[in-house]
Amino acid sequence: MAFWLGQTLNGLSFGALLFLMASGLSLIFGLMRIVNIAHGSYYLLGAYIGLTVVRRTGHFGLALLAAIVALALIGAVMQRLFLARFYRQEQAQVLLTMGFSFAFADLALWLWGGDPQRLATPAPLARAVTLGPAFFPAYRLAVLLVGAAVAVVIWLVLERTRLGAVVRAAVDDQEMARGLGINVAPILTGMFAFGAALAGFGGVMGAPFLGAYPGLDSDVLPLAFAVVIIGGLGSLKGALVGSMLVGVLDNFGKALFPELSYFTLFVPMAVILALRPTGLFGRG
Repeated sequence: MAFWLGQTLNGLSFGALLFLMASGLSLIFGLMRIVNIAHGSYYLLGAYIGLTVVRRTGHFGLALLAAIVALALIGAVMQRLFLARFYRQEQAQVLLTMGFSFAFADLALWLWGGDPQRLATPAPLARAVTLGPAFFPAYRLAVLLVGAAVAVVIWLVLERTRLGAVVRAAVDDQEMARGLGINVAPILTGMFAFGAALAGFGGVMGAPFLGAYPGLDSDVLPLAFAVVIIGGLGSLKGALVGSMLVGVLDNFGKALFPELSYFTLFVPMAVILALRPTGLFGRG
């Protein structure tokens, strides 16, 4: 019983981490229709920036803030100066963002080296808590709660505020939004920057148990795309459910059938897409 409960909680906490990354990708890919291959690089850069800030200041909160600000700036520059001119040109977007991902990978290798590095768990959370028959790391439980809180905040902003209505109008029909007097360009730049900042935030949150190493961007990007595709393009609820599903499947696959971990993750995804081609909560 302790094994199943522990693995389930591990899967859910990993799912919460995936949600931090995939929710930004869902906003960029699902709503803005920008295929951003560099999104995994935002996660990697966030992890490295967090490592640097914690080593110099010893403050985990500053690391989160620095990663959010840095990745928001990087995302805003990428969208404003490069991607804005390739709206709805998927092939150009793929090539451009793939180029950025290679450039970011080389930059990270040059700045932080090729050795795997791990961020120390914040001292107040460097312990285990008892949950029924299982002992569970307090930090992973915190990641799970942070993911839930971020999901609630994004949902409230998008669905219950005037800002959310303006954003939805701007991404659904730009011509109509311009006709209503909405300045679309800064809204799209802000959405892209927000998605990049979420990935950077996830990079810092994940660094204490996933670490930071060359290739981490390529490891997490397919999982984030799997979350968005399973949940349905542009659906925040889909991103949340997809993240939990992928997190649990990935964790149990690696624990029970490590040599078949990709099979146990992507075959259920193929079955879901065969039954619902638009994803669990995607619009037809």
